[in-house]
Amino acid sequence: MSSSLIRTGISLDQELLERFDKVVRQKGYGSRSEAIRDLVRDHFVEDDIASNKAVVATITLIYDHHQHNLAEQLIQAQHDYKGQVLATTHVHLDHHNCLEVIILKGRGADARKFADKLLSFKGVKHGKLVMTNTSDIKDS
Repeated sequence: MSSSLIRTGISLDQELLERFDKVVRQKGYGSRSEAIRDLVRDHFVEDDIASNKAVVATITLIYDHHQHNLAEQLIQAQHDYKGQVLATTHVHLDHHNCLEVIILKGRGADARKFADKLLSFKGVKHGKLVMTNTSDIKDS
């Protein structure tokens, strides 16, 4: 697919533009155009996720490893997931707390349901699901 750059203009009120320029500087964008391209891409990623297209995702969990059977529940849930768990990283934070990052692919709704299941387990203190689409990823 070839890509061509097309210039366009937008109108914003002064206060909104000033706020946007502040974000552009804070995030280190080289130009407003770069920031706008990221916002547009992000919109389409969210749209793909909402329409249940293929996603890649991470689920980050903080949990109490002393919670009875929790490690086994987490492992079993990963085996049962309808998509594909690609990798899991486990880190011991202190005597009681572990951090686990699960990398997976599948459909958006399945990934969300899987994350919700893991986050509901007794002993999971905090967690977060982050998804993105796979539209630019080529099959290998």
